[in-house]
Amino acid sequence: MAYTTTSTQAVAHGRYIRGSVSKVRRVLDQLRGRTYRDALIMLEFMPYRSTGPITKVLRSAVANAEHNLGLDPATLVISQAIADMGPSMKRFRPRAQGRAYAIKKQTCHISIAVAPSP
Repeated sequence: MAYTTTSTQAVAHGRYIRGSVSKVRRVLDQLRGRTYRDALIMLEFMPYRSTGPITKVLRSAVANAEHNLGLDPATLVISQAIADMGPSMKRFRPRAQGRAYAIKKQTCHISIAVAPSP
């Protein structure tokens, strides 16, 4: 099966990243459509814990574009930024009278695609 694309894109994925999807999405929503340089500046000054893994995935996508496709990082724009839910780690805490309290530690999958600006 062949797929045709109108523009060349480079994609990077971050899998099983600790943190909830909603907290990662609120950062990705602000980055979508921005240039690579603007996105890095925004990520540096945002007060959220999820900016660290997002920065790593973004740098990986740009490195893929530079190395595999020969694109200039100065011309790249974030075309797609998606966060999907990953598996939850189940942990238990002791409670009163011998009961156990379940704690779900959420994970997420981050996907970022960059493309040259039109």
